[in-house]
Amino acid sequence: MNRRDFVGLAGLGAGALLLPSFPSLAGEPVDIARLLEPGADTVLKKRLADVALNTAKSAGATYADVRIQRTLNQSIFTREKQVQGIGNAESYGVGVRVIASGTWGFASTNDVSDAGIAKAARQAVAIAKANAKVQKEPVQLAPQKGYGEVSWKTPIKQNALEVPIKEKVDLLLNANAVALDNGASFVNSLLFQINEQKYFASTDGSYIDQDIHRIYPTFGVTVVDRASGKFRTRQSMSSPMGLGYEYLTPQAADKVAGPAGSDIIGYKNSYDMLEDIARAAKQAKQKITCKSVTPGKYDLVLDPHHLGLTIHESVGHPLELDRVLGYEANYAGTSFATLEWKAKNIPYGSKQVNIVADKLQPGSLGAVGYDDEGVKTKEWNLIDQGKLVGYEKIRDQAHIVGQKESDGCCYSQSWRDVQFQRMPNVSLRPGTTKKSVDELVSGVDKGIYIAGNGSFSIDQQRYNFQFGGQVFYAIEKGKITEMLEDVAYQANTLEFWGACAGSCDASDYRLFGAFNDGKGQPSQSSAVSHGSATTRFNGVNVINTARKIG
Repeated sequence: MNRRDFVGLAGLGAGALLLPSFPSLAGEPVDIARLLEPGADTVLKKRLADVALNTAKSAGATYADVRIQRTLNQSIFTREKQVQGIGNAESYGVGVRVIASGTWGFASTNDVSDAGIAKAARQAVAIAKANAKVQKEPVQLAPQKGYGEVSWKTPIKQNALEVPIKEKVDLLLNANAVALDNGASFVNSLLFQINEQKYFASTDGSYIDQDIHRIYPTFGVTVVDRASGKFRTRQSMSSPMGLGYEYLTPQAADKVAGPAGSDIIGYKNSYDMLEDIARAAKQAKQKITCKSVTPGKYDLVLDPHHLGLTIHESVGHPLELDRVLGYEANYAGTSFATLEWKAKNIPYGSKQVNIVADKLQPGSLGAVGYDDEGVKTKEWNLIDQGKLVGYEKIRDQAHIVGQKESDGCCYSQSWRDVQFQRMPNVSLRPGTTKKSVDELVSGVDKGIYIAGNGSFSIDQQRYNFQFGGQVFYAIEKGKITEMLEDVAYQANTLEFWGACAGSCDASDYRLFGAFNDGKGQPSQSSAVSHGSATTRFNGVNVINTARKIG
């Protein structure tokens, strides 16, 4: 598509308001055509990277790395029959990180010139030397070989930013119309698209060029019963993905049915927004009159789009090594799973619990070829048959746990921010024996099936928690019987994972995504996926969220 054709189809973007900042919509507002313009080529980026590395070494750095990053964002917001806003943004600059006098230093600049980059490199070294006055121990970096000049790209079929705005707006407004036709009182739909063009170089000898894409279609439907004054909502069952616009072309093979009687459809590598929003409106209407749950102990059958958030909060965050060590306490504290706790060999879960970390899964938000320290990404075990066997760590943490290499999970949200340890994809392996969701449900005498994620809370040690959902169904004697409402479950991490009784097989495996996972101070955002198949947990405490005290 040429520039003229694209701009001609993008009239809706002209003059549209840039809505208040969404966490991933960082950068300066730009004309929509700017999103089509190519960035600097690798020859120029390599020369600029060498300016940073050589300047840093000349100023006294024993190690240096540089990230030249251009990030493109587009967001579209609609409500009912209106487009509320369209935002296009670009961010471009350079971040330089060094070790000097055994201490880290970092500086960044949006002056992407030889002089601007050299100034940032000298500033990073000066900061490191100043920091060294209070450093107790020198930084110890795990060895890392240089890869020379290499590249990696998200294997997309269609760049979402190249799709005309009109086509994307039409999809969202058509979805809203479907919701209204099916009984919705209010509906909003949104589409976020991100392209990170990252160039990393280091004194280890790596020059790594990466082109990373993410997409997130979502919506919220509300139904109001004006006679009773009650209202209920249902959110999208989509997941943000590391894919292109092809994600929004539904494929029958990517649809996964929930248990018989549930009217739930899950999605793998493509998403049917019109189908999901029609179902959402109907389910929101059903929730107004459905039975309120009776509190008590239930066996829970958790859909992957629900379980992903529980994995994120009760496994992903507690096993970040900086949080374990007490270096990180922002966003719900540190971790109960300390090195001392691990040494006691207390089970993290039942023998059915096998949880892995990775930065490789195709279509996942965390998939990249190399992390922001130039480490080639991989998969590794966190929990093996219920036993905690590993943490999430980067180059300057590996020696703390007696390891000699990074896990490759270092990330920065932009050139202006220093990279640090971030959660990789963290996923529960599916069952190894063939088992459908109906077979899983058939063994439950008294239970609840939960799909979609809702409100949650977790304590400052990532131990005691409560999770809600979007849609709930009662299970009686192995069958779905009716929809429920006002459901949330409470547990602690060890009780919950200890109650895991097994999962469906790989045919049911799907990815849940956290598009804006916050961490750090100042806060940074990252994107991460969590895979699982539908999984059963026995004897979990369920509360009624509508009950009043007194």
